[in-house]
Amino acid sequence: MTAAAAGRQEDRAEGGEPARRRLRSRGSACLAALLLTGVTGLLGFRVADSDGFTPVPQLLAFLPWLLAPTVAALLLAALARWRIGLVWGVLALGGVAWFLEPYGRADAPDGPAVAEIRVMASNVEFGRGTPGLVDAVRKEKPDLLFVPECDYTCSDTLRDELPRAEYPYRSGSEASGAEGSLIVSRFPLKKASGIPGTLGMPGAVAELKDGHEIRVQLAHPMPPLPEQVGVWRSELAGLRDYAAAGKGGSTIIGGDFNATQDHAAFRDILDTGGLRDAARLAGSARTPSWPAALMSPLGTQIDHVLATPDFSARDARFLEIGDTDHRALVVDLTLHRQEQDR
Repeated sequence: MTAAAAGRQEDRAEGGEPARRRLRSRGSACLAALLLTGVTGLLGFRVADSDGFTPVPQLLAFLPWLLAPTVAALLLAALARWRIGLVWGVLALGGVAWFLEPYGRADAPDGPAVAEIRVMASNVEFGRGTPGLVDAVRKEKPDLLFVPECDYTCSDTLRDELPRAEYPYRSGSEASGAEGSLIVSRFPLKKASGIPGTLGMPGAVAELKDGHEIRVQLAHPMPPLPEQVGVWRSELAGLRDYAAAGKGGSTIIGGDFNATQDHAAFRDILDTGGLRDAARLAGSARTPSWPAALMSPLGTQIDHVLATPDFSARDARFLEIGDTDHRALVVDLTLHRQEQDR
């Protein structure tokens, strides 16, 4: 090889490394742009107060975990030295952080305490989690128990295993599989119509010792499966209408809402019905309840206890009961006397 040919080959080799760096930089920038486009699109629906269409409702349930792709996009933009991407990423990160804040009011009612009520909500997944629920009830001793997906066997087990002297009252939708649901109570229950739905959503009116009545309603709308988003939205609207119809009275709604605070249809229940999320009031607003197989803090909170503003809340806990894909929620509510009650 001549000296001139060797020099030309060395020049080409030296020019190859910058070209490879430029190629890697473009790849990093493209991947960052792809991630930020997805994050920004979801944030757009959240800002617009809309649940959109599949896959938006499904992804909105995990909105807090948009932090991961947003941070990854920022790192990729930094590697690529892409200034627009860095600014875009910072704005997206700020948007996600903004919506991490718990939604809804958290102020305590002013009136004196009337009654203490411990509430438990536990989806037992086709009845499979019933044995664990029985153990949890014996330990936690709730006054009101909401049990979505309580099939015939679950209903019979709770009747046989829970002391009848302590839990003599129930209101349920007797059915197999996910369609069965049950409310169990220490307080006398008067019949109520409940809410029509694909899955059982029974209701009742609980009568306290002082004569105060509380509307109680189990929530279990259809999940937002790709082919069922319309049904999911409609059944959440049914819960919203139920809450709005009881304004001025005491109401507790508990169960598996298949929705989080990042779903517009769920926020509409709070806003229109004047309800507040008990976990939010008690400081556990982002604790995940599903799927239980994932380690906390992974997952999302779709199990809730909602109450009217005459309730305060404390000590909200999410319990592993076993053999179900949901964690049970236990929260202590205090009913306060309002001005109109005096």
